[in-house]
Amino acid sequence: MNPIIPNWLIIASGCGQIFTALIYPYIRHQVFDWYNDVKQLKPLNQEIAKTYGRYIQGLNFSFGIIAITLPNDLKNQSNLAIAVTGLIAAYWVGKVATQIAYYPMYDIPKRRLFKIGSYFMNMLFLLFAVVNTLLFIHNSIR
Repeated sequence: MNPIIPNWLIIASGCGQIFTALIYPYIRHQVFDWYNDVKQLKPLNQEIAKTYGRYIQGLNFSFGIIAITLPNDLKNQSNLAIAVTGLIAAYWVGKVATQIAYYPMYDIPKRRLFKIGSYFMNMLFLLFAVVNTLLFIHNSIR
C-alpha cells in the first residue's frame, strides 16, 4: 500500500487534537468568560451547555488517541477506516466552516497571546480537517 499521508503527520495531528482537548477549558474560561455566561442560563440549560462542552473535549481527545495509536488502521482502506476518517473529517471540516462563517462576528479579547493563539488554533483545525479529509478520500478510492 502506498500511503497518502505519512504516519508522522497523522500522529502529529493526533497530538494536536489532544492538545485542543487539554487547552479547551483554559480557552473557555480565560478567553471567552464562558462560565459566567453559562451561569446566566436556567439550571437545565447550564447542564446541557456543560455536557456539550465535555462532548467536544472528549471527541477531540478520542480522535487524537485514535490517530496516535492507529495511524496505519486509519489508512488501510477498510470500511471502518472509511467510516472513522469520514466522521473525523466531517467533524473538523464543520469546525473550520463554523470558525470562518460565525466567529469573525465576535470580539475576542485583544491580548497578544489570544491573537497569536487564535491563529495557531485555526491552523491546527485546518490541519485536522485536511489530514482526515485526505485519509477519507484515500480510503474511499479502492
